[in-house]
Amino acid sequence: MTEKLFLEDQRRATMQATVLSLTDDTVVLDRTVFYARSGGQPGDSGTLTWDAGSARVIEALKGEGEAVLHRLEGAMPPVGSLVSGALDWAPRHARMRMHTTLHLLCAALPGISVTGGQIGEAKSRLDLDIPESPDKATLESRINALIAEDHPVSHSWVDADILDTNPELVRTLSVKPPRGAGLVRLVRIGGETLIDLQPCGGTHVARTGEIGPIRVAKIENKGRQNRRITVELV
Repeated sequence: MTEKLFLEDQRRATMQATVLSLTDDTVVLDRTVFYARSGGQPGDSGTLTWDAGSARVIEALKGEGEAVLHRLEGAMPPVGSLVSGALDWAPRHARMRMHTTLHLLCAALPGISVTGGQIGEAKSRLDLDIPESPDKATLESRINALIAEDHPVSHSWVDADILDTNPELVRTLSVKPPRGAGLVRLVRIGGETLIDLQPCGGTHVARTGEIGPIRVAKIENKGRQNRRITVELV
């Protein structure tokens, strides 16, 4: 099992950890700040260093159970050794901004289900189960207004049964929220005024104002009930 430090502290960019196991090109650590690729968000990259060497982390990936695989380029640290890890912060922070933007896109289109998505560093998209395309200019204005209002972004751990009694919390049709240890992580945007609330294991900014202005780049028709909306950081 790998302790996922990013679930509690999404701004943490460094850590020390112990090597639990190795494969030909991956390392499992007992704790990590590297987000493992999932939910349309790429895995983090960065570096690992130890007494006798260093290596590039090409990408963090999901392993078996709760393990995080760090795919390396270069030397491999010995099992049991202490390593220091550091994220490539610029791409991680860009994805945090984009991931939070996609939550605001959901908030701007209440009640609409998500059928797919992809998070990039400058451009991201959601596929939505909606028969008619929303007005592009109006949607962009709504999202930018929510960003400018600088709402807080927080998370909490609740009993996973809440998803059975409140199924409307789950906006994604193709991906089910993780229910590790009987708990689910809810990401909330908004203080006293709720803007968005949904289960999510990804990384986000602390306040919406941190995103900066965005642009709705295009809205595509991908089927009778599917619209693909692409947003970009400006």
